[in-house]
Amino acid sequence: QVQLVESGGGLVQAGGSLRLSCAASGTIFSINTMGWYRQAPGKQRELVATMTSGGNTNYADSVKGRFSISRDNAKNTVYLQMDSLKPEDTAVYYCRHNTWATGHVYWGQGTQVTVSS
Repeated sequence: QVQLVESGGGLVQAGGSLRLSCAASGTIFSINTMGWYRQAPGKQRELVATMTSGGNTNYADSVKGRFSISRDNAKNTVYLQMDSLKPEDTAVYYCRHNTWATGHVYWGQGTQVTVSS
């Protein structure tokens, strides 16, 4: 089992920045993918950004150039730096952990990000 605890959400004006953090604990295999997804009201959950333990990244087109994902493998923590935020970035952001060895996927409880215009 892997537990994920997110932090860093909040209310920010358009053009502002926020930094999300997600700390993983429990039985963690070294080879894994951690990342962020988001879900806006009335919409499906969508990928924002992911990063493998080896450093490979993947971003949604809508956030490229504005968001940056990073991780500290020693701390089992992934970060999402969000700059130039737009009202359409408003959503609940969920941390996701995927263990390659077992295929298990774990989700955090979500953190609200609200961008006002």
